[in-house]
Amino acid sequence: MASLSPPGTEAVKEPAANSSWQPFLQPNIYLYMPHLRQHPDSLVPNVLLGRGRRGVSIVVGIPTVKREKQSYLVNTLSSLLFSLTSSQRRDLLVVVFVAELFVCSFLKEVQSGLLEVVSPSQFYYPDFSSLAETFGDSKDRVKWRTKQNLDFSFLMLYAQDRGTYYVQLEDDVVAKAGYYSDMKTFATREESKPWLYLEFSQLGFIGKMFRTRDLPMIAEFFLMFHRDKPIDWLLDHILWVKVCNPEKDQKHCNGQKALLKQRYKPSLFQHVGLHSSLPGKLQILKDKDFEKQTLYQAHENPTAELSSSMKHYQQHSLDRLYRGQDFFWALTPVQGDYVLLSFPRPIRISGYLFRSGNIETGRDKLYNTTVEVLASNVSNLPLSARVFCESDQGFIVIGKFENGVAEGEIEEALQPVSALRLVVQSNSDVWAVLSEVGLCVWDQQDNENQVRITHLKR
Repeated sequence: MASLSPPGTEAVKEPAANSSWQPFLQPNIYLYMPHLRQHPDSLVPNVLLGRGRRGVSIVVGIPTVKREKQSYLVNTLSSLLFSLTSSQRRDLLVVVFVAELFVCSFLKEVQSGLLEVVSPSQFYYPDFSSLAETFGDSKDRVKWRTKQNLDFSFLMLYAQDRGTYYVQLEDDVVAKAGYYSDMKTFATREESKPWLYLEFSQLGFIGKMFRTRDLPMIAEFFLMFHRDKPIDWLLDHILWVKVCNPEKDQKHCNGQKALLKQRYKPSLFQHVGLHSSLPGKLQILKDKDFEKQTLYQAHENPTAELSSSMKHYQQHSLDRLYRGQDFFWALTPVQGDYVLLSFPRPIRISGYLFRSGNIETGRDKLYNTTVEVLASNVSNLPLSARVFCESDQGFIVIGKFENGVAEGEIEEALQPVSALRLVVQSNSDVWAVLSEVGLCVWDQQDNENQVRITHLKR
């Protein structure tokens, strides 16, 4: 089956008319969707952002559509990307289907190949007005569930040759920190069993993991009956076709179907959307097996005197964050606001990690904020250190926040360090959460600290 994107595709939109792009669905699709024959490029995406990443362990597919009341996509993506390590970012592909204008928030992820955005041809969908109303569903609901079947099928077929496993999500969920390693470990442990899918949530289709080699069969089944039933019913029918004996009772059938699906607990994904993509529908669904998330990450940091120009909310103070007891939640930052860490004596800090935001506070992050260091011997800095951008009061800019995270190393020329500070460079329109501060104190005689350095670099 031909690929959608040739090797080396850049992170730009690719015109549908490009003759080097080939349809990626099997010819059988024309039997189930004959309208596609009218347009030769109906199976070619008209939008593709990404770098054609392949060979990853896990591909995550997220279909998204415009909602009348509220969009949850940015928060969903933020929670998926929030706790990933560098190696996990290289071994994961997130594919967003029919995305709205959100890409500017995740440009770095698109450019690295971690995130791709796809949209089908305008001719991909059939005439929904001809759909028959079945199972007591209204015409609007029949259209909604039919489109969902087609969207999921498109994503599955797009992802079939991109990795080892495929995980289906929706655009209104949050992920548990560490979800990637939990999924990969569980899938590896269960690999020898004859499952069709693994479940990482008990709600609907959220968190279903499939082997990518099974996706063509699954998607073709969905396409074959896309007009007839909702997606979760169709998935259950696949199980029935594979293992249920018509001459046995329902109890026997259920026992056989249970062998084809393995449930992971606790759930790794929680549904947070209230307003469904079906207009007028409220969807109050919560996964009871989803554990309450830790909203901060503790580290053993060196002794420091802490100060900030920002006022904290309730008990969420900077001091409690630094001691690993809470997150720092500051009222709306303005230009010039700062967080200052002053050390009682100069110390050698090899690396730093500042993470803002958490999965419950949404957009409350540090934006346009720099990381600055005060070298203990500013006047004696060698020539090589003077290429850094100087701030005020002798501080030197060594980094900045990108997508809520500032992470890096402090060069030898700037050691030892007297102070570190974060400086807000422009007014914000939201509050700010600082959920993680990790500093690595370098001591060649201290093996434990050397291990901590490796941990922070991830």
